[in-house]
Amino acid sequence: KGTTPVLMAERGLRVHVLPATTSFERVRELAPDGVFFSNGPGDPATADHEIELLRNVLDARIPFFGICFGNQLLGRALGLDTYKLPFGHRGMNQPVLDRATGKVAVTSHNHGFAIDWPGGDTTQPVDAVHGSVRVSDVALNDDVVEGIACSDIPAFSVQYHPEAAA
Repeated sequence: KGTTPVLMAERGLRVHVLPATTSFERVRELAPDGVFFSNGPGDPATADHEIELLRNVLDARIPFFGICFGNQLLGRALGLDTYKLPFGHRGMNQPVLDRATGKVAVTSHNHGFAIDWPGGDTTQPVDAVHGSVRVSDVALNDDVVEGIACSDIPAFSVQYHPEAAA
C-alpha cells in the first residue's frame, strides 16, 4: 500500500497520505488536484465513512483515482453494489482487457470483492448528479469488472494493482 504514493512522489507529485478516518473538511483544506484511494483490506459494503467521503469528493468535482479497494468504493459511492467473489483474484499474470483500446494488460491482483455490474450495456446512467459510468476494464478469465470510469465527472478506477511488476 505504500508503493503507489512513493511512485507518485518520485514523479514530482506532492503527496499527502491521510488516514481512512479523514474528514472531507480536511481534504478540502489541502486543496488537492486529485484524491486517490488505494488498495486495502475489507468488505466495501462496510466502509460507510470512506464511501461518504468519496461521495463528497465526487460532488465537489475533485478528480478521483482508485485502485483495488478504491475501485470497489467508487462503485459503491456511485450506487453500484459489490459482491464477494467465490475464490477471489490472487496473484500475478491475470489478463485484463482495456475496453477502450482493446489491449490486454498482464496484471497483479489481491482482492476478494468486485463491483456488481447490472448487466447489459457497458455504460449505465448513475444519477442526475454523477451522470453515467462505464466498465473500462474486464477480467478475461471470468468477466469480472476490473475498472470503471465516469463519463460526466473526473473519476476512474481499476481493480488490479498497476504499480505491481506482473
